[in-house]
Amino acid sequence: MRIKLNVLAAIAVINMFFLPEFIAQAQNQLPQASGKSLTTVVPVIVNGEAQKIPAFENAEEWIKHDLWVETGFDTDGDGKNDRMHVDVARPRQTETEGLRLPVIYESSPYFAGTGSTASQYFWNVKQELNADPPVRNEMPPITRRGQRPVISNSQTRAWIPYGFIVVHSSAPGTGMSQGCPTVGTRIEALAPKAVIDWLNGRAKGYSTPDGNEEVKAYWTTGKVGMIGTSYNGTIPFAAATTGVDGLEAIIPVSPNNSYYHYYRSNGLVRSPGGYLGEDVDVLYDFIHSNPDNCDYCDSVYRDNTMKKRIDRKTGDYNDFWAERDLMNYMKDFRAATLMAHGFNDWNVMISHSARFINVLREKGVPLQVYFHQGGHGGEPPFSMMNKWFTRYLFGAGNNVENDPKAWIVREKDDRLKPTPYADYPNPDASPVKFFLSPGAPKAGSLVTEKPKGNSYETLVDNFSFSGSALAQAEWTEHRLLYVTAPLKEDVHISGTPSITIKASSNKPAVNLSVWLVALPWTTAPNARSTDNIITRGWADLQNSSSLSKSEPLAPGRFYEIRFDLEPDDQIIPAGKQIGLMIFSTDREYTLWPEPGTRLTIDLSGTSLTLPVVGGRVAVE
Repeated sequence: MRIKLNVLAAIAVINMFFLPEFIAQAQNQLPQASGKSLTTVVPVIVNGEAQKIPAFENAEEWIKHDLWVETGFDTDGDGKNDRMHVDVARPRQTETEGLRLPVIYESSPYFAGTGSTASQYFWNVKQELNADPPVRNEMPPITRRGQRPVISNSQTRAWIPYGFIVVHSSAPGTGMSQGCPTVGTRIEALAPKAVIDWLNGRAKGYSTPDGNEEVKAYWTTGKVGMIGTSYNGTIPFAAATTGVDGLEAIIPVSPNNSYYHYYRSNGLVRSPGGYLGEDVDVLYDFIHSNPDNCDYCDSVYRDNTMKKRIDRKTGDYNDFWAERDLMNYMKDFRAATLMAHGFNDWNVMISHSARFINVLREKGVPLQVYFHQGGHGGEPPFSMMNKWFTRYLFGAGNNVENDPKAWIVREKDDRLKPTPYADYPNPDASPVKFFLSPGAPKAGSLVTEKPKGNSYETLVDNFSFSGSALAQAEWTEHRLLYVTAPLKEDVHISGTPSITIKASSNKPAVNLSVWLVALPWTTAPNARSTDNIITRGWADLQNSSSLSKSEPLAPGRFYEIRFDLEPDDQIIPAGKQIGLMIFSTDREYTLWPEPGTRLTIDLSGTSLTLPVVGGRVAVE
């Protein structure tokens, strides 16, 4: 076949001689009706990154269509396998020139609209611990939005010009996807797996939700990269746990990889930040935007599974939660992972990502982390994502696997200008142990040498006061605070702090909350998230011996519990003081029992361990 190069291809040929890092891959060519033929060179790669291809930039020329991919499950009980609604956006050259390109794929339960966030539809947190919760009001039905064939445009303009096809799908029971939302079960892994199987010719797609006219993905190489934030970031991670052939790389941003870690904390019923009173069944109502079979789905999944098994009475870990923890499905995971998360994400906390680092390392999965100092969301810089997908979807030898393993945004830096490190946690970090010296109701001391003798201090629970108010109080009986002397030099914390607390309660159940703060507290309107909060943690003293079986506390008896605070990488500047605050009800996160519970801390049995770069903390 004779080939007439277009202008783009001619430029590419010239670049091959003048750009040492240029890679050009001429793909399939189809003759046009005129008898002539064209070729578009894809990819065009400079400095390890795919470059924009002018022939792909005109969105009006993109081919858009939708279809339904058949899965291997039937969640809505109609006797037929559920089909997932999928949309495709691809350059016209995949039709006119027969180009076959890799796919960037995002799946979500949110594309067709969501339910109410009004507090009246959430669980009422004003209740006693170890008590049956008040009845929850159900949300009104969602009005489904969206018109065929477009499910979403969230990734199209970002990736199509660089030589990728973009695919979106609605999660089961949302939008025009059949089935029921199951929130975190294997269904949410198998649904995107079916789409990836279809892209590789192993599953069937149809032009209608119930018809038999097949649609084939003849325009793709079958190599897929998944991306998304929050729930949309959970789905790529879930899909990767299936080991599906064709899913080469993922970029999960702030993924919820364990619903227990999202709605509970070391046995304690705890809400995600900003969503007080939310639980799995609330999230079900929030995403169930497909009105078909609502009565069946609500009865089976929300009312007879979720509400009966989430256990808001004890907060214990059980089979319901185990089924919704991706850590239990890592055997077949192989997709190269560029992990992104914020250290101050108090919605989907950073432990959802950080707890998987060692597992992925041990499996030999290509891994890079991008962690910033902000809150929920925050993709890596586009060039970093481009390089990742270029390496694993185009197969370009850009040596991204030899780049620094960790990219951390420092406290005062632009979020898109991270600092490279050898790894996370910082390999130079080692544990520094702190002990408590009394001082209540004012502040006691946080010291590195254990004081002699035994000391006990007591706080009185009261949900009326926020954690930030308690941290700033000079004198209060509602928290215990232990503070270092002013730091002589910067202290770089990198990794997961842990705490051991020996405590007793005068009631059978008590909230236990811990904040690590930087003092003095910064009250300026432009204060950064890192100026005051270092990290946080919560636990149920009833679960001191077992996460899956709580035991009522015997009044006056001391129990020892050890738990991790949220991972961090933060530099505390010289002149600041590190403060450990122990209190009971955290009104932004926990249940609100009636005030008055007394929590007594045995200071000699309590300690804090911080992972400090350099292994020392110098104070004045």
